[in-house]
Amino acid sequence: MKENKKRQNLRRVAIDPITRVEGHGKITLLLDENSRVQEARLHIVEFRGFEKFIQGRPYWEVPFFVQRLCGICPVSHHLAAAKAIDQLVGVEQLTPTAEKLRRLLHFGQVLQSHALHFFHLSSPDLLFGFGSNLAHRNIVGVIEDYPDLALKGVKLRKYGQQIIKAITGKRIHGTAAIAGGMNKALSLEDRNGLLENINDILSWTQEAVTLNEQIHTSHAENHNFAAIQSHFLSMVDGEGALELYHGGLRATSITGEKIFDQFDYRGYQEIIREEVRPWSYMKFPFLTELGKENGWYRVGPLARLNSCDFISTPQAEAARKRFRAFADGGLVQDTLAYHWARMIETLHCAEAIHDLLHDPDICGTDLMVHSNEKRKEGIGVIEAPRGTLFHHYIINEEGLVEKANLIVSTTSNNQAMNESVRAVADAYIDGNEITEGLLNHLEVAVRAYDPCLSCATHALGKMPLQVELIGASGQQVDRLFKHSDGTIER
Repeated sequence: MKENKKRQNLRRVAIDPITRVEGHGKITLLLDENSRVQEARLHIVEFRGFEKFIQGRPYWEVPFFVQRLCGICPVSHHLAAAKAIDQLVGVEQLTPTAEKLRRLLHFGQVLQSHALHFFHLSSPDLLFGFGSNLAHRNIVGVIEDYPDLALKGVKLRKYGQQIIKAITGKRIHGTAAIAGGMNKALSLEDRNGLLENINDILSWTQEAVTLNEQIHTSHAENHNFAAIQSHFLSMVDGEGALELYHGGLRATSITGEKIFDQFDYRGYQEIIREEVRPWSYMKFPFLTELGKENGWYRVGPLARLNSCDFISTPQAEAARKRFRAFADGGLVQDTLAYHWARMIETLHCAEAIHDLLHDPDICGTDLMVHSNEKRKEGIGVIEAPRGTLFHHYIINEEGLVEKANLIVSTTSNNQAMNESVRAVADAYIDGNEITEGLLNHLEVAVRAYDPCLSCATHALGKMPLQVELIGASGQQVDRLFKHSDGTIER
């Protein structure tokens, strides 16, 4: 993102709030006298403060506190923290049943989160087009025109939540992972209940992959939309396969070369730095080796499918091969390909859930590993739906948290989202008039990343939106207001 020191001569465009994302953020664009974009900023205007809240709390409470960060992906925070406190009690390897239960829980989490994002939040843009009638381009419009698709989306999310409830006792903010294992076994009754619908889930996720593949490959205008060239960061297993729960870190450069591979995430501070900027509560992580100007990267489904060598489940692997073939075997840099990659991961989750539900270990009762070793520092990393998630805790002699550092997935995508906003603004803004088209395109660019800007607000396209264009002397050049019913007023 370019910075311009002569800001007194710039005009400011603000889009506040951004709709159909988790949380509350806004976009500002600063234009020069020739109406060219000089700065583009995605602001996160909320402050959560969990790194401070948990200081002084016993370490064993952390997995239950930090899942309150989010109502969409609490399981990801719960498991990342659990992996960190495993280290605090000296446990390096869980029992087979405990690890498979955590994996099943995580696959259910990713499945329901990806289904929510595509079917509820992004499908209106992709099915109807960015320039279609705003009043119809929402989840209600999808239900009217594609009732079967909308129903499958609802059922996919419900199935993921059923898995979470079976393991944690609640669909949101349940309890399951504890230091060294899990707190209860999966009953045969719950396992059998989940098996009843798994074949439908497999079929529907395969259909979702086909739909997204067709949308992306058949709409050439989508390929360069909000397009940027970035490095990628994700976790892979020891053989280079896509890994969502546990593995080594791999960073892939813009040209496809490995910057590092199989890096032990407990040393993440050696390879990642975090920059603070005064206009945002979000930090700007970057790869240490490349520096803060060139080291920014993307995480999440696009990064994971570009970085891994293969996927361990057959249908998702076949879809991954078609995905990479789209870029002639190179890296897929299209920002809107996030949606396609997200559905391939959804299919992988469905296949993995199918396999785990048929695994005899999944209903085992050996859930805990005990150790007399105590450590002062624990680091847990997991591939959350939106990308690589870091939890880092330091405790004192009494077992109370003294320091915590979290790098959430949306933070890692921060610079990339700003770059995509700038790319769209450069392509579509005319400087004299704010158009609904500009507003829509900027939101679509941010929405592709599935950002979780906070953890409780869900607008579903009904939030009012105001954009103002202010001249260099402070006068209002143009104004556009979108009401909650979708109507536009100038």
